[in-house]
Amino acid sequence: MSALEFRYVKGAIHLPALRLWLDAHQAIGPDETVFVSHAHSDHTARHARVVFSAPTQKLMRARISGKRAEHVLGFGHRASATDLGPGTSDFGLTLLPAGHIFGSAMSLVETESGSLLYTGDFKLRPGLTAEICGPRRADTLVMETTFGLPRHVLPPTDQVVRDIVTFCRAGLAEGAVPVLMCYSLGKSQEILRSLTDASIPVMLSPPVAKMTEVYEACGHRFPGWRPLDVEQPGGHVVICPPGPKLDELRSKHPKVRTAVLTGWAMEPGCRYRYRADAAFPLSDHADFPDLIELVKRVGPKRVFTVHGFAAEFATTLRDMGIEAWALGKENQLTLPLGLG
Repeated sequence: MSALEFRYVKGAIHLPALRLWLDAHQAIGPDETVFVSHAHSDHTARHARVVFSAPTQKLMRARISGKRAEHVLGFGHRASATDLGPGTSDFGLTLLPAGHIFGSAMSLVETESGSLLYTGDFKLRPGLTAEICGPRRADTLVMETTFGLPRHVLPPTDQVVRDIVTFCRAGLAEGAVPVLMCYSLGKSQEILRSLTDASIPVMLSPPVAKMTEVYEACGHRFPGWRPLDVEQPGGHVVICPPGPKLDELRSKHPKVRTAVLTGWAMEPGCRYRYRADAAFPLSDHADFPDLIELVKRVGPKRVFTVHGFAAEFATTLRDMGIEAWALGKENQLTLPLGLG
């Protein structure tokens, strides 16, 4: 088996010859190492041996209890197989900033047979609370393609944030409780930073507050936020994911105004699906133009796509003359017709 051959197993990349997994969704035992790209729950599990960035280590510890062998790797520093644990082939592993959330990383795997860049979730647009994405060239690229259709073009982030701030100020002016619905990790801290810069008082639901405290322990500053008080939230914007705490807030205060922050706000009818008063296209994923730009920056010989519109984006790349295949999807081949 070539050292860089890999398998796609239950949504994860497995390099058997290296005994290395990339973002395994199910717990992996002590004989193999797992690269964890970031601390979102759909990219973590109770693995025995992990390698990740320092922020991901702290965030993952706050979310998943228990002991594991942990190898923290700084961005740009190359670790060898002997550094990481058992392996049958020598290889190098370098973590590169992914720009998705704080601490999120791409993994560059290098062997004598070639190189593979696995992006995990990423975005090229710079944010306020995540490192700037820094891909490198590689022979093989495995990339996420959440927004893999040409219509998936996000508006400028500055404009989206201005629209969110306007929504919040309008709600506060009419005596309502503006609630911003988003994931507790990543996007919550991104919009919290923006509201802090706009001098808007904020309350955080318990899961958002927990993750924000980890950010603060790592050096981020969000002055002025308070834990959510569902009895007296007046005069504050509330950042809270959908769930029981939001339901409780709605039951106690008739003038709650909700907005969902998601890249899917690019699609019509988004706010109705989330039972929200407004929807704003704020995303921590790359949009279609940035997916294309990443491929150009990496310059791979072949591309494998995962998540979202993987098959459609692979077709787009093949139409551009790039060898590309969607993992775990039907790959539709298009052949030119002619008179021969």
